[in-house]
Amino acid sequence: QVQLVESGGGLVAAGGSLRLSCAASGRSFSSYAMGWFRQAPGKEREFVGGISWIGGFTYYGDSVKGRFTISRDNPKDTLWLQMNNLKPDDTAVYFCAAGKELYLDYEVQNIKGYDYWGQGTQVTVSS
Repeated sequence: QVQLVESGGGLVAAGGSLRLSCAASGRSFSSYAMGWFRQAPGKEREFVGGISWIGGFTYYGDSVKGRFTISRDNPKDTLWLQMNNLKPDDTAVYFCAAGKELYLDYEVQNIKGYDYWGQGTQVTVSS
């Protein structure tokens, strides 16, 4: 079992920045790929960014490339998502997730590969 707790969401004006954190506990954090997903009202949950379990390879959804950066600190069991130049369309509940030993891009980007999820944190970007 892996428990995940997100924090850092809030209200920000368009063009601003936020940094989300995801604290993990339970089984070995380093053996899991980690991902950030988001879900806006009335929409499906979508992939935002992910980082492989080994090698630290990062992948991003097209809508956030160049603006968001995902990183992890294995000894601290923590995942981050730095979000810059935020837009109103980024408004959503953001979830972190853990998937066992995901590595390739199509594996890390596939929501079905993730076994554990946090409760989510709300991000609201005002225009």
